[in-house]
Amino acid sequence: MRLASVGQIAAGIAHEVRNPLTAVKGFLQLLQEQAPHNYIDIAQQELDNAISTLQNLLNVSKPDAEDEPVTRFSLCAELESLLSLFQDQIYRVTIEKSFEQPEVEISGRKNQLKRAFFNILKNSFEAISGKGTIRISHSCDNNTVYVSISDTGVGIPREKLMLLGTPFFTTKSEGTGMGLTYVYSTVYQHGGSIRVESEEGQGTTFLLEFPLNVPVDKGVVVMDLQYEQGIQLKDFLSINKDEFEQRLLNEAVNIRDIIQDIKTIGNIDLLSNAQKLVHLMIDHKDLEIVNFAQQEGQLWDRHSSLNLAVKLEWFQAIRRVLWDFIYNYERLSKQQITREQFFALERQINTTLDIFLRHFFMSYTRFKDELIQSHKELIDDLSVPIIPLSASVSILPLLGTVDTHRAKVIQEKALHQIGASKIRTLLIDMSGVAFLDTMVVKHLFKIMDGVSYMGCKAIVTGIRPEIASTIVDLGISFSDKVETKGTLQQALEELGLQILDSETKSTS
Repeated sequence: MRLASVGQIAAGIAHEVRNPLTAVKGFLQLLQEQAPHNYIDIAQQELDNAISTLQNLLNVSKPDAEDEPVTRFSLCAELESLLSLFQDQIYRVTIEKSFEQPEVEISGRKNQLKRAFFNILKNSFEAISGKGTIRISHSCDNNTVYVSISDTGVGIPREKLMLLGTPFFTTKSEGTGMGLTYVYSTVYQHGGSIRVESEEGQGTTFLLEFPLNVPVDKGVVVMDLQYEQGIQLKDFLSINKDEFEQRLLNEAVNIRDIIQDIKTIGNIDLLSNAQKLVHLMIDHKDLEIVNFAQQEGQLWDRHSSLNLAVKLEWFQAIRRVLWDFIYNYERLSKQQITREQFFALERQINTTLDIFLRHFFMSYTRFKDELIQSHKELIDDLSVPIIPLSASVSILPLLGTVDTHRAKVIQEKALHQIGASKIRTLLIDMSGVAFLDTMVVKHLFKIMDGVSYMGCKAIVTGIRPEIASTIVDLGISFSDKVETKGTLQQALEELGLQILDSETKSTS
């Protein structure tokens, strides 16, 4: 009854409120271009919040992907895929899973249920302020599948439990409460039940049950789309552009909530790019697809929200929606397509998308490798900080662990800098190195010989007793061109340079 009332309210305000708000948003964008002002930015943000709230309300009355076919799928598999979206939280929240008979499948609209479970998991992670645990269990009998999701979060007051699922009721300081309203609506529409148990300071448990015997649709989606006699498939997609984008958002339920952030922060217009990709696929323009894939691979790599699971979900959604539109195009055009024609089309579409995916991930991986390499080079540079003290004297302070890789970096960077900066005296301070293994000790003192070969005098300071003992055991002797000093300050004073200690600074 409560959800039915929500549906009536939403249906009444859909055209009366959302369309004018969208028009206002468009005029604000034009105004911002002509006369930019911070107040306009604030107005746009608040308007987006209002439109989002309205859309959430409409989703409850008419859930996303209402015409999505009922299929059979494993809840365990979908829960596993959803958990991959919370990889950034795994470091503080422990996930405990108990999946009994994971191969058992439930009948339902998969994307609707995925979004519902996403909302529950999101609430569980947000309820845990620091470290904690989320436990997920799955079991079944002959007629019912049982899912339990519990957290060790802040819990919900007993008097507020009965209000969960009520539109606009929330226990969070920020939020609309529409997420749980969607959860309750979706579970009930699938013939299931939901119960919540909670104790303040102890955590919350969601207990869900779903029947196994829901009838399964035949798998095709009949849509009410525009069609003009004799038009080609590409033109059919163009005149139904808005419907195509909405279907994409319905299919990729885990992306729709971050799509605006991706566009604003990452400068990636997912919907526009999906349209471009589909048209290239239909026209079979392989070279343009390769170039487009390479560009997209670099752009997607720069956005932290786009992890691998999100990328795969988006591309698979494009594939599914395109085939839905191809089916409806053939249905409306009433063309009698032969088996050979169908499989030829299937080969063209799927092969072309595979070309895009292959080059996309090649570009993504190459750019990621280059980024990792540049970070590695930066770290290597920072690990060999050669600091000039005068025109001809520099210091190389060694800190932390020195392994074989770092020793080779020190050799390369030090010798290069000596040549480039015409360093005549290099102070190598080892007071920050507590331990060196025998191989690294040998390598470091070969470096010192290399320094002398370039006409530079090496002065080693701050050798600790443990390292001195290793040098003695190895029988290493310094060349005449390498000096050692007990401390860095001692070496600087002999060179006529001075370090100001704390007392000198305070009296100066």
